[in-house]
Amino acid sequence: MTLPLTFSPEVETARKIGQPIVALESTIITHGMPWPQNVETAREVEAVIRENGAVPATIAILDGRLHIGLTDTELETLGQAQNVAKLSRADLAACIATGGTGATTVAATMIAAHLAGIEVFATGGIGGVHRGAETSFDISADLQELAKTPVTVVGAGAKAILDLPKTLEVLETLGVPVIAYGQTDFPAFWSRSSGLPAPLSMDDPAQIAAAMKVRRSMGLTGGHFIANPIPEADEIPTEVITPVIEEALTAAAAERIAAKSVTPYLLDRIFHATDGASLVANIALVKNNARLAARIACELKA
Repeated sequence: MTLPLTFSPEVETARKIGQPIVALESTIITHGMPWPQNVETAREVEAVIRENGAVPATIAILDGRLHIGLTDTELETLGQAQNVAKLSRADLAACIATGGTGATTVAATMIAAHLAGIEVFATGGIGGVHRGAETSFDISADLQELAKTPVTVVGAGAKAILDLPKTLEVLETLGVPVIAYGQTDFPAFWSRSSGLPAPLSMDDPAQIAAAMKVRRSMGLTGGHFIANPIPEADEIPTEVITPVIEEALTAAAAERIAAKSVTPYLLDRIFHATDGASLVANIALVKNNARLAARIACELKA
């Protein structure tokens, strides 16, 4: 069957004339921020990509159609929609088949981007191995997707609520290149350093693009993860955010929050505990990732 793909006019034009394109996820709109800040932020992130020479393609499922790029009206509609499904590899096809509306996680956005021929994707941070995974087996599908799908993902490390050492171990086992940009430490989302060394380090978007081309020419499966630290002026230091994360994790365990509900619960609790500072930092790091992703996408076309 023919996939129900819908390209926004801007993305369709970019495809025809060979402009670089950067994919963007949509769960940050539907599950990450309140209205109207979610749509305002989405527009700002798209603007950063355009300012850096690429075309943004925010990805979502609307009424059973896989949208590669959203018009301003569609973005507004999605930002106000209720009961939007949070989609990963397991439920992406089912949402399309049943005519549903859903927002794409990292894994689902990678799949959609690859279907559309987009090689670079900017997000906030990837999912990973949750703390206590040795008993809960709670490991994000994002890690397996990075091992399977040839899309380079730019994020500010894995989310700091996770077990970062185990997340790096799993990425290594899966053969995913993890490249810290501009430093040798692996960043921790709201903080510039996790205290863990990054497996690889590069200082130039052209180097990253070259690594992508070599991997493609070698026939290696999967993508790259580019760990781009939050700007220094916007970070929340590790010693400040760690106690807040620990309290949120304890509360989640007490309330038996599990599966897809864990991350939204923790992020919301941390938002309130930091009087909104975590959201301000989140917006800053997403824009920073969009900027780098656009530069990488442009280098791929050079």
